[in-house]
Amino acid sequence: MGAGRIGGRVAEIAHRGLGMSVVYYDIKQNSEFEATCGAAFRATPEEVLREADVVSIHVPLLPETKRFIGKDRLAMMKKTAYLINTSRGQVIDEAALVAALRDGVIRGAALDVFENEPKLASGLAKLPNIVITPHTASATASARDGMARLAAENLIAFFEGKTPPNKVS
Repeated sequence: MGAGRIGGRVAEIAHRGLGMSVVYYDIKQNSEFEATCGAAFRATPEEVLREADVVSIHVPLLPETKRFIGKDRLAMMKKTAYLINTSRGQVIDEAALVAALRDGVIRGAALDVFENEPKLASGLAKLPNIVITPHTASATASARDGMARLAAENLIAFFEGKTPPNKVS
């Protein structure tokens, strides 16, 4: 779900590295993405949910993506399917996910982001079919180097009496 820069890279790894077939949904079809990943476009999220063995979420948090995956959409997934979310926590209704995992609606899930960070939905951490990481998707050397560089640039600008380039209001 979501064929932007990150979703595209995940799909490329899934296809080229793991030999997976890729189906995707995005607000617009992307022929370059399809060629790179051997991906097949689906016109609705529901089509992807019904078809995919692994659903990886890569959408921004917008009013229309808040709780994008809830009880009804979880019920559309295969009982053998896995759900992965590294985008934004509020994209998934965690209470519905807990119920789906507990009741065998889907086989498993992996989350790096949470609906109400740092809190987890009641019972989520106790489930045997979930992998939870502490919002570490950005924990790469290049991402952390960029964050440090950005912080230094802001400090330098501030102490030079300039407006920091990434001022938080």
